[in-house]
Amino acid sequence: MEFLEVGRIVKPHDFTGRMKVVSYCEGDLRKFAGVVFLRHGSEEPAPFNLRDVRGGKKNPIVSFEGIDSADAASALVGAEILIAPERFAKLPDDEFYWWELIGLEVLNEEGQPLGRIETVFPTGGADVYVCTGGEREILLPAVGEVIRNVDKKKRTMVVRLLEGL
Repeated sequence: MEFLEVGRIVKPHDFTGRMKVVSYCEGDLRKFAGVVFLRHGSEEPAPFNLRDVRGGKKNPIVSFEGIDSADAASALVGAEILIAPERFAKLPDDEFYWWELIGLEVLNEEGQPLGRIETVFPTGGADVYVCTGGEREILLPAVGEVIRNVDKKKRTMVVRLLEGL
C-alpha cells in the first residue's frame, strides 16, 4: 500500500506521551483522527490510533493510544505520520493536492520539456510550483494564465511561460 506523509514527529511534548509534530497539511490534522501509520526511515509503517490533536495547524501536539510516557514518545521522534490516499477528500477536477503535482513533467505549449515539479509552496495569493531539471529553475504561479493543463494520468503539466519566468 502506498501512503501519503502528512507530518513528522519532532519531539516529546511532556511526560504523558504527547508529541510535537510538524504538519504538512494545509488543514488541521484532526481530520485524520483514528488509525494513521508511523514509519521510521525504511521500516514498515505501523498502525497507531491518533487519539488527540491540540494546538496550531503547523505544529500541533498529538497523542496516540498506547504511548503514555516521555520515553515512549522519544522512541517515535523522527517518525513520519502517514495516511492512506483514500482518506483525502475528492477535489474538483481543476484542483489538486500538492502530492499529486510533485514529479509531474512540465512542458511548454509547444510540447518541449522544461523539467519536473520539485516542490510547491504557498504564498499570500496563489501557490507556486518549482520546476527543476531543465536548463534552469522556473517558479510557476498556480494561475490559469500560466498553468494551462494538468493531466494526472499522463503525469504532465502544460504551462505558458509569461515574460520574466
